[in-house]
Amino acid sequence: MARSVSPFVALAAALLIFSGCGFRERAERPAWRAEAENACLAEKLVTVSDFIQPASEIDGPGICGLVHPFRVTALAGGTVALNAPQTLSCPMIPALDRWIAEVVQPASQASFGQPVVGIRTFGSYSCRRANNDPFAAYSEHAFANAIDLAAFRLADGREISVLRGWRGDPVEQSFLRTLDAGACGIFNTVLGPGYPLHDNHFHVDLAMHGNTSRGLRRICRPAPQTPLPEGPRRDNLPEPPTIEEDLDIAQAGSSDVGGSIGRGPSAGAPLALDGYQASVGPVPPSPMASPPPGFVPAAGQNQLPPEGAPSDWDLGAGNKSGD
Repeated sequence: MARSVSPFVALAAALLIFSGCGFRERAERPAWRAEAENACLAEKLVTVSDFIQPASEIDGPGICGLVHPFRVTALAGGTVALNAPQTLSCPMIPALDRWIAEVVQPASQASFGQPVVGIRTFGSYSCRRANNDPFAAYSEHAFANAIDLAAFRLADGREISVLRGWRGDPVEQSFLRTLDAGACGIFNTVLGPGYPLHDNHFHVDLAMHGNTSRGLRRICRPAPQTPLPEGPRRDNLPEPPTIEEDLDIAQAGSSDVGGSIGRGPSAGAPLALDGYQASVGPVPPSPMASPPPGFVPAAGQNQLPPEGAPSDWDLGAGNKSGD
């Protein structure tokens, strides 16, 4: 006579099988992220100052966070102030400085005859998956490896916003499109007007998309009107096919708005690196680096949702972005 198997025994066996297959293994942050941080620090690409301060490690929840974050209130040697403190990874800071020096300031001088002295942002660090989809890859914002840029303030106090300038005054259009195209040669991902929910800001990050025969694979959506020159081919392989990835569509929820910096349970971890504090405690709030004359944050702008709310976009009927 055949014997029946207890459902409890079957369940226990199934759990053992799943456990043996790594069912309960904890997800780990990709190793290249810490390697990129360490390389940036080893090459001394970031200089600690009144406007760039090391912050405590962010360790979770989940794989969110980074080992050596920085609290940034201004870029480009303190000459370009941010409207609110931002938490950024080490590699993002020199990339932003390079973009400002090589693209933003020359374009500003050519278009307006004066420099940019401030940038209004919609946030950097935010522990979430792309598009807040629980099954999507983690957003680069979850590793402070991205920032959203909404507007640029000139020395005379005028603000050039992505929302109004992209399809507005011809001079502002030219300026913003130059910034967008130039960013595609420095950052690994650039999303802007024309990509869903990015009509009011540029998203730039240093995600790793792999390599091609011509070097690092970069993603710029939509493609700049003036394509950047491609590097020389390094092999005779055919061009890779276009790959659709989980690219981050703007969502609210960053902890950077208002200047707060999120910290995980390992907030007291030391920075055992030459030239940095041996132990970094909580970074006390400090005044924003003194911006050049003319940069006055708009009233209440620090309370904006980190990547804008639909009511802020003023896109008009028939011109709203979607998924």
